[in-house]
Amino acid sequence: MKLNGASGMSDIEGKATRVGASERGQRTSFNYFPDTDSLYIDLSHKQSTESQEVSEGVVLDYDAEGNLVGIDIDHASQKLTLRELVTNHIPLEAKAQS
Repeated sequence: MKLNGASGMSDIEGKATRVGASERGQRTSFNYFPDTDSLYIDLSHKQSTESQEVSEGVVLDYDAEGNLVGIDIDHASQKLTLRELVTNHIPLEAKAQS
């Protein structure tokens, strides 16, 4: 996915789509379901109203306004390394753990 500047638009397989609210401050969560070997990346609190399969087993979910709100990946352990999540150059606030 390529993000086109401050416009909030992304280019997915040549189609311009609006990027969901999570890329503007909402919390993102990664939910793995071992019984189905699927990973759901939740990008927004908004409900999905439309879905589009962009490659085999990878589905993008959109809200009513066309914002990307989630990514569903089937057979996730065959497509991704699920043991470690690495973030690069993402401004995160450090929280102390006791």
